[in-house]
Amino acid sequence: MKYCLGKYRVIFLILALLPAGTAALQSQVTFRASAPNGVVKGEQFRLSYTLNQEGKELRLPDLKGFEVLFGPSTSRSFSQSTVNGKTTSESSVTYTYILVAPEEGTFTIEPASITVNGSNYRSNSLTVKVLPPDKAAENRQGGDSGGAGSSPAAATVNANDAFIRAIVSKNDVYEQEGFTVTFRLYTTLNITNLGKIEFPEFEGFMVEEVAIASNQQLQMERYNGRNYYTADLKKTLLFPQRSGKITIPSGRLEMVFSVPSGKRVSTFFGTQEVMADVKKALVTNPLTVNVKPLPDGKPLNFSNAVGTFTFTPSISTQQTRANEPVTVSIEISGTGNMKLIQNPDVKFPTNFEVYDPTVTNNFQVTTNGLTGSRKIEYLAIPRYEGSYDVPPVEFSYFDLNTHSYKTLKSSGYSLQIAKGDPGKASASSYVNQQNVRVEQDIRFLKTGEPQYQYKNSFFAGSPGYWLWYLIPLVALILFYLFNRKMARENADVARMRTKKANKMAIRRLKMAEKFLKGHNKEKFYDEVLRALWGYFSDKLSIPVANLTKDNIEKELSDYGVDTELTGKFMQILNACEFARYAPAESDTAMDKLYNETVDAIGKMESKLKRK
Repeated sequence: MKYCLGKYRVIFLILALLPAGTAALQSQVTFRASAPNGVVKGEQFRLSYTLNQEGKELRLPDLKGFEVLFGPSTSRSFSQSTVNGKTTSESSVTYTYILVAPEEGTFTIEPASITVNGSNYRSNSLTVKVLPPDKAAENRQGGDSGGAGSSPAAATVNANDAFIRAIVSKNDVYEQEGFTVTFRLYTTLNITNLGKIEFPEFEGFMVEEVAIASNQQLQMERYNGRNYYTADLKKTLLFPQRSGKITIPSGRLEMVFSVPSGKRVSTFFGTQEVMADVKKALVTNPLTVNVKPLPDGKPLNFSNAVGTFTFTPSISTQQTRANEPVTVSIEISGTGNMKLIQNPDVKFPTNFEVYDPTVTNNFQVTTNGLTGSRKIEYLAIPRYEGSYDVPPVEFSYFDLNTHSYKTLKSSGYSLQIAKGDPGKASASSYVNQQNVRVEQDIRFLKTGEPQYQYKNSFFAGSPGYWLWYLIPLVALILFYLFNRKMARENADVARMRTKKANKMAIRRLKMAEKFLKGHNKEKFYDEVLRALWGYFSDKLSIPVANLTKDNIEKELSDYGVDTELTGKFMQILNACEFARYAPAESDTAMDKLYNETVDAIGKMESKLKRK
């Protein structure tokens, strides 16, 4: 096929669709054979053997149905990775042969053998299907003899060149019987990009996604007389929840293909065809599945199970004491609708305290259904001594192999319960083990003198009742009035400055006191001056830049402050200005000036407040 080499790029584009595959566990020495599962008669393909260690004496089997054209060619690879400080390395050797299949049919390549450290290892076997050549491709190649002057054709994607099929494993199933729907891509073209993806909804089914390996390779398949490279895009396990004809609608997937444009150009190597990218929407075929109802005659204890199952019951003990737990375990294994199975009914004696069963599922999704086991544990606690019988437990299901109902039954259990410890009457000691909640059914008696109340005494309408309404209302009104008063005061900036003048002066004087204790004369007098000038600026509502000793004396006189206190302030201002440039003074003089300033501001504040 002309563009087969580029088709392997599709697998990297499809990886975004596919769930991560499960990594295979590797033994110490692995020797693996690989080849395409389908090839075309007369075309070459590769047969590779990969060994994760150095080996020798590689022996091939009899390659019946194939001819060896070349080989082996040997290649080596080495990788190293570090995770959480731990470094691991891997190396491998690959032996490659080029084969050709001269005849059609299905052929088996038996295991090869190789020697590693004196031990012999065998590879896996392979099955290769040899397909007939694609007649349509041969006809196109034979008729493609036009040169540069031939009339170009528009670049298009034919419906037979690329499409998606929805393939069901069964078209006729029972209700609750699992089957798979596979969305498989068929292409003869090179895919360059993916577009919008819309897989159909599965109404009327319980859906489980089947994991598809992320490292899958393109496979060759013959369909309608033509060879295609294929890849599974999505595989879903479905369980029909009702009978009748159920239709699975179409899905849609957009892809960009590289196709011949019909134009040719001349190059140094000769005339070559120009490729063009064409976007194509691929629509899957709708499917109709016939879902048959389960036959009549369902057993009374039918558990809704459909498939093939085994039934394994067990009991923790048959001889115990009262107030000690007894656990009956039932394990259901097999393949079918494991998630939808109803728990079998275990009938304990009436004086047993029984708790809800705990269910542990351990199954995986396969193409045949959910395969694994479902374990159900029933916890019960006998409260009294004696001999008791637990009747057999029954599990009924519909067997898909025989298309009939089957009932599996356990043997009955005889329990011998001895006298127990009364202190263990509660199941609280088993809470952590069984994850159950125990209600205490015995409450302590209340002691002491009872309190009586007259039958005609009601809280509604009493004084206390109305106070519950009145007190919050009064508090709300007072809060509203206080909030309005604070808002008006805060809006008067000048008044707020006047009101806070004393606080700002005291704050600055505290800073001056720190400089006094630190014997820092200049900063001490500077801070006292800042306190005084700032106090008068805030109190008299005069900017500091416009303050002078004269207008301070005038404003204080207008406020009615006596000349003695005003003179005291003027004396302090003059002393601070003179001391800044005078020789160093003693701490006693600075301390005296500080106390006089604090006393003067206090007297001034009291006089202005009274005013």
